Amino acid sequence: MLDLAFRNVEILDGTGAVAFRGDVGIQDGRIAAVVEEGALGAAHTEIDGDGACLAPGFIDTHAHDDGAFLRHPDMGFKLAQGVTSVVSGNCGFSAAPADPSVNATSASGGILAGLTGDFTDLAGYFDLVLAGKPAINNMMLVGHNTIRTLTMGMDKREPTAAELATMRGHVELAMEQGACGFSSGLIYRPGRYSLTAEVAEIAAAVAPFDGLYATHMRNEGDRLLEAVDESLSIAQDAGVHLHISHHKSAGKPNWGKVGESLAKVDAALQAGQRVTLDVYPYTAGSGRMIEYFNLDRINTAFAEVVRIAGCPAFREFEGKMVTEIAVERGISIDDVVRLILTAEKGERTICIHFIIDEADIETNLAHVDMMVGSDGIPDLRGRPHPRLFGTFPRVLSRYVRERGVLSLPEAVRRMTSLSARTFGLTERGEVREGWYADLVLFEPSTITDEASYDDPKREPTGVRAVVVNGQLALHEGQHRGVGSGAMLRYRQGMHGTR
Repeated sequence: MLDLAFRNVEILDGTGAVAFRGDVGIQDGRIAAVVEEGALGAAHTEIDGDGACLAPGFIDTHAHDDGAFLRHPDMGFKLAQGVTSVVSGNCGFSAAPADPSVNATSASGGILAGLTGDFTDLAGYFDLVLAGKPAINNMMLVGHNTIRTLTMGMDKREPTAAELATMRGHVELAMEQGACGFSSGLIYRPGRYSLTAEVAEIAAAVAPFDGLYATHMRNEGDRLLEAVDESLSIAQDAGVHLHISHHKSAGKPNWGKVGESLAKVDAALQAGQRVTLDVYPYTAGSGRMIEYFNLDRINTAFAEVVRIAGCPAFREFEGKMVTEIAVERGISIDDVVRLILTAEKGERTICIHFIIDEADIETNLAHVDMMVGSDGIPDLRGRPHPRLFGTFPRVLSRYVRERGVLSLPEAVRRMTSLSARTFGLTERGEVREGWYADLVLFEPSTITDEASYDDPKREPTGVRAVVVNGQLALHEGQHRGVGSGAMLRYRQGMHGTR
């Protein structure tokens, strides 16, 4: 007898093919049968889809959930969206490698909030996460900012030959233990102090593993095109696959540049270079506030579009625009920025900034093989960017159902099989017999992101069930706490198994 059966469902298998009516059976964590409606045997648990869509579980290609897996192992904000796997360790910040004597949260300005334990490498991190029974799967990148901080602190200089070798060693060990690649965040400290040659030399360490170089580029605004050229050069010199994270053109004077940027990517693809990208479906970004301001020369115009998401120093500021705070306090906008960032724990402030054009989002999503990544920072105490809770339903509701930018089968392909293949999630991303049973049952006519900037922690509607490694993890709005998630090794299956 099967463990679980979905009957009377429209199956979107993740390949981009049109949906077909059928039944799906699950046994021992894998998809045991994909058959015509009515042809499936009995199961211990039966779910009547009543014509809803059954698809592979969504894969978040750009997550910062390294610490969340320890602090929030239920991962409710991802599970409720239908996300069954994430790629963490992005923007140059990763859980591993680690030095237990160094505060990783402080070094990352809160992006790695929640990290605990005395692990030093990726295998140790995986073991610690698994002990907490995580709800979903995790694939990891190893971050440049992390390894540079461990090796050189915040020094504004080139590494010595010995330091460069140490950093390469960290990357090689992580790749041996299952990382899918090397990430950079070249707008962040200390990555911004690195020359192109340094990044290329370290990125080359993933080449023997055929891994990726995933980058938050050095500039996504006035110098976007130069940053794309640098990224292409780094990957070409290193001999690795380039993945451009959260592709955008930031700031109103730069709106529309994504077309030129994508043209550069297309030219590289035509020349034989491997390049992929992801995007989040929102007109606001989010990140460490301190990285966006020089306190000696504050960009007031930028500050005017900033909203405070998480602020340990001033919790009462969370959810407010900097302009609102200035009026309330009777001080200038520049003084609000200084007040926040010079306070104790000010460097851990997370902000939201409204800098992206809606038309550019549609241009990105319409581009062939553009994947989806939430880029959510899981600071649940504050008012995080709504993308943490709403990214994948938003694509399906706004850009498939309402705007018609993508067809439903194509959107599902971008969020499942394409992502699995790119990031090495073995035997995942398709509804295929014998593959791992990571699945989402949703109503295409009603699925909607409910999270907003004012109320960002609302779960979406229209997601009826989520299965992770064969276990029913969410059903009709109820999180079941089965803890069936796995730590994934690049192209090798799950950590801890042969």
